[in-house]
Amino acid sequence: MNPEGEINLAEKLKENPVLPVLPLRNTLLFPDMIIPLAVGRERSLHAVEQATRQEGYLVIVAQKDGEQEDPAPQDIYKVGVVARILRLMRVAQNNLSVIVHGQGKVSIEEYTKNDAFLEARVTFLANDEDRSLEVQALQRNVINQYEKLAQLGASVPQEVVGALQRYDDPNRLVDTIAFNLSVPLAEKQALLEEHGTLKRLKMLTGILARELQVVELGSKIQSEVSDKVGKAQRDYFLKEQMKAIQKELGEGDDRARETDELKSKVAKAKMPKEVEAVALKEIERLALMHPSAAEYTVSRTYIDWLIELPWSRSTKDRLDITRARRILDEDHYGLEKVKDRIVEYLAVQQLKKDLKSPILCLVGPPGVGKTSLGRSVARSLGRKFVRMSLGGIRDEAEIRGHRRTYVGALPGRIIQGMRKASSHNPVFMLDELDKVGMDFRGDPTSALLEVLDPEQNFSFSDHYLEVPFDLSKTMFIATANILETIPQPLLDRMEVLRLPGYTEEEKLHIASNHILPRVLDAHGLKPAQIEFTKGALSAIITDYTREAGVRNMERQMAAVCRKAAKARVSGNKKKAVITAENLKDYLGPKLVYLETRERIDRPGVATGLAWTPVGGDILFIESTAMAGKGNLMLTGQLGDVMKESAYAALSWIRSNAGKLGIPEKVFQRKDLHVHVPAGATPKDGPSAGVSITASLVSLLTQKLVRDDVAMTGEISLMGKVLPVGGIKEKVLAAKRAGIKEVVLPEKNQNDLDDLTDEAKKEMKFVFVKEIPDVLKEVIKKPERHRRA
Repeated sequence: MNPEGEINLAEKLKENPVLPVLPLRNTLLFPDMIIPLAVGRERSLHAVEQATRQEGYLVIVAQKDGEQEDPAPQDIYKVGVVARILRLMRVAQNNLSVIVHGQGKVSIEEYTKNDAFLEARVTFLANDEDRSLEVQALQRNVINQYEKLAQLGASVPQEVVGALQRYDDPNRLVDTIAFNLSVPLAEKQALLEEHGTLKRLKMLTGILARELQVVELGSKIQSEVSDKVGKAQRDYFLKEQMKAIQKELGEGDDRARETDELKSKVAKAKMPKEVEAVALKEIERLALMHPSAAEYTVSRTYIDWLIELPWSRSTKDRLDITRARRILDEDHYGLEKVKDRIVEYLAVQQLKKDLKSPILCLVGPPGVGKTSLGRSVARSLGRKFVRMSLGGIRDEAEIRGHRRTYVGALPGRIIQGMRKASSHNPVFMLDELDKVGMDFRGDPTSALLEVLDPEQNFSFSDHYLEVPFDLSKTMFIATANILETIPQPLLDRMEVLRLPGYTEEEKLHIASNHILPRVLDAHGLKPAQIEFTKGALSAIITDYTREAGVRNMERQMAAVCRKAAKARVSGNKKKAVITAENLKDYLGPKLVYLETRERIDRPGVATGLAWTPVGGDILFIESTAMAGKGNLMLTGQLGDVMKESAYAALSWIRSNAGKLGIPEKVFQRKDLHVHVPAGATPKDGPSAGVSITASLVSLLTQKLVRDDVAMTGEISLMGKVLPVGGIKEKVLAAKRAGIKEVVLPEKNQNDLDDLTDEAKKEMKFVFVKEIPDVLKEVIKKPERHRRA
């Protein structure tokens, strides 16, 4: 670091000597060095956040013990480096990626009393400015040692070696080399704490001399190992000759017995002819290898995989339609479309025995039973069940396997699953298909194209096997939350079945007949010890959860059971009866409120409906006006499509201002601001066009929007209401929010056919073609509007 920079830092520390402290594990920063850090501990996160408020300065100091999770002041070295944050990026909710630049050495004088993070009063430490002849000689010697270390193949960055000759400051030279050396942390800390230039150079010379000895000794050992490998090869040839002699003498019976045993297993496996030929050829190769050869294990493992795969083994399908329907109904309530599809498959298979298995894709929000449905399908068919989680997979080799030339190569997870099933017609579940990633290692979804194509998967090729394997008898069931991230060619090969969220009545049935027995058993309780009334279950559904699935509902029921179990163990043997009235004692205050009437209490607020990967949700659109020049502001993390809907809504309103009773001068004298709350959540899509229009009209006419109605639909500049997607999820979200009426585009009328009668119960649906029809339905009449 240049002296001018040191003076600036020293002056800054005089002005503000108290800085946050960030302890590092097994890492040390030197002045003028730049390093990336991953910050995940809670106190460290607070320290970084505090530094960002103070020009980005903080003290980087090493821990004495890297295993210490929450170090105290006595666990940290006294000398560290003041660093400045160059870049800060949030990787996850509790994980930051920080790039820092070391500025200068400091000594920690005392820690302040701060419970949130470590904070200390520090003083600046300057190195001696020694430019004597001895220092210059040591400086040249250090550079020569470091260059020699790099030439011997040590892990030394070449760019650092090239830059050392340009360094005039010997202390900077010491810092740079020490930072890039792989030596114990204590030695680096000693170099950092020493301020005498001559002594620092002598210490570094000793460390480099030791490292040179280690590297030279390693090279010598490597040379000796190479000689031994050459000897091993000679031994192999000699042993091969001995093997030939033993064969002549009749002493090779053990190897012959092993070969015969493998050939017998190949015959029992009933492989296809071309696969059997490959297996027998590999066995002949194996017979010519010595057991100590490296290739022997690879070849033997490959043969074992060929033998153990279910080439001809299969389970017999239970084609009883009545039994299959009963099992599906036992395990899952609702989901009629999926159940009908399975029963149809069984019915057709009775008529056509060589029917290819369907490839289904179950799409729906979390918690609606997609994964567990796969197990029920396998049970109803009498097949084996295999589940493969695709979430986070980025390597194509996970699907197709590695070639045998790689060390430790294995088949892909498809073939591994078939071996695990021991049957070539299992129900194979590909879970979380929409979470598959892609990077430099390939695209796993492209490898799945062959797997999920009934016209190709009869000869699936795995890189490890290098022989075709028949997957056409396997029933593949994929699950996903959304379809947008699944490539279209892959989606085209599957039959998509959508699973909407559950209604309150369906959740009540599921809670009583499916979840409650499972939760009681998981907590060691019996029905005679605890009872959930129907009112309590309804209260859990409406007051403590708002979700499309039932996972949170099960968690809340489990929370009640835990408290009941605690009371019972504490001595209260009385039966616990959970009612809607005493539920608060177990779960605390209500978590979900029907807030439509609270939010829509003034003009400019409308209720829209949104689709999300976890189900539908209601969306409040808020508009306000202020003095200005006719500008439109949009906030709430809106996407480009949603912003365009807002501009289209305003254009339609201005072009029809006379019919709506809105003075034209309003648009020249007022600025309009449209905001969609939950501002931290990104939102996009055209379906909010109707809601934005209603919100703006309500604001400009000072008429309230009805609080018992929600709406969705795309708008055009001509005032048409266009159809949108996700109708089932949106309607269920409106029902969960207590909304009785939903305004929908006329062309979405057929989408309601997929909803059950329970879902449509007590709901009113209004279908509209144009925006005036929407406003006529949702805007309150003037005589109903009463302002306080």
